[in-house]
Amino acid sequence: MQDKAKSYSNIRYGLSIAGLVYTFILLFLFLKLGISGRIALMLGDRLASLLVLPAYLIIIFVLYFFLNLPLSFYQSYTLEHKFLLSRQSVNDWWKDQFKSGAISYIISLLLFGAFYLILENFPYGWWLVISLFWIFFSVLLAKVMPVVIIPLFFKYKRLADEVLRERIMLLAKRMDIKLIDCFEIDFSKKTLKANAAFLGVGNTRRVILADTLKDKYTHDEIEVILAHEFAHYKLRHLIKLIMLNSFVTLAVFYLIFNTNAYALSFFSLPGLFDIAALPLIFIYFLVFSIITRPLEAFVSRSFERSADLKALEATKLKEAFVSTMNKLASQNLADRNPHPIIKFFFFDHPPITERIKSAESVSL
Repeated sequence: MQDKAKSYSNIRYGLSIAGLVYTFILLFLFLKLGISGRIALMLGDRLASLLVLPAYLIIIFVLYFFLNLPLSFYQSYTLEHKFLLSRQSVNDWWKDQFKSGAISYIISLLLFGAFYLILENFPYGWWLVISLFWIFFSVLLAKVMPVVIIPLFFKYKRLADEVLRERIMLLAKRMDIKLIDCFEIDFSKKTLKANAAFLGVGNTRRVILADTLKDKYTHDEIEVILAHEFAHYKLRHLIKLIMLNSFVTLAVFYLIFNTNAYALSFFSLPGLFDIAALPLIFIYFLVFSIITRPLEAFVSRSFERSADLKALEATKLKEAFVSTMNKLASQNLADRNPHPIIKFFFFDHPPITERIKSAESVSL
C-alpha cells in the first residue's frame, strides 16, 4: 500500500509541475506570437465595447480547455481510475468540467470587469483599489460557496445519523462554535477518497461530511477530525490565511503597477487597458504563486500542527486520532514520508507520519 501511495503521489507531483510549466508556455506564446492581439482586434472591430471582455474570456477559456484537455483528463480521470480512487463516469466528468468552467468564467468576468473599470477610473492608485475589491470578493465567495457552489457538484442533505449529529453539535458548543447544522454529501458517486469540512461564514457556517468518511469511520474518529476543523476557526487560522492571501494579492498588483511597462514592451502591447494584455495578468499571478507557494505551504503546515494539538486537547482521543490518520493515508493514498523537497513545495499539511508522531508525544 505504501509503494502504491508513493507511486500515485509521485505521478501527481510530476503532473502538477508539468501543468504549471505548460500553462506558462501557453500564456507566453499566446502573447509573444500575437494571438491575443489578433483576437482582441477581431472582437474590437465586431462587438460593442461592453461585449469585448465576455467574448474574449470565452475564447481563451475554450482554447485553454482543449489545449489542456489531455493533461487534465489524465490527471483528474485516468489517474484516479488507474489507482482505484474514482468511480466517476466519463459523462459525469464532462459535466463537472462544464460546471467548473462556467463558474470560473463567471468569477473571472466579475473580477476582470472590475479590473478594467477600476483601471479606467483610478489611473494612479488602481493597484490598491483592485486589490481591495479582489480581497472583498474572496471573502464573499467563502460565504456563498457552501450554499451555491457545492450543491452544483454534490447532493446535499442534513446528516441522517442523529447520534452523530448530536455529538458534533455538542463538540461545537464545547469549543464555542456556532453551527447552523451538519450535512452529508454523496462523495462516493465520484471518488473513494474521504473528506470533511467546516465551511461558510456567519449564517452559512456548517459541517459537511463526505459519505465515504461518515460510513467508514467511527464516531470517535469523526469527532477528532471535526475538532481539528473547529480548531482552525478557534485559532483564527482562516483570518490569518485571508490576511496572507490579501498580502499576496496586494504584492502582485503592486508588482504589476511598477513593472508592467517592461512586460508590455517585451510583448509589444500598448497598455494594460488593452484586452490583449489580459494573459499578462495571468502570467504575473502564475509566476508569483510558484514563488510564494513554499511560504504558503510552510504557514499552512504550521497551522495544521496547531489544529492537531488543539483537537487532541479538546477531545482527549489520541488513539482515535492515530487510527484516523492511518485510515486517511490508506484511503486517500497519501505519501507518508515525502522527500524534503517535495514536502517543501507541495505539502500544505504535515506528512501523516509526522502528525502521528506528534500526537503520540502529546500528554493528555
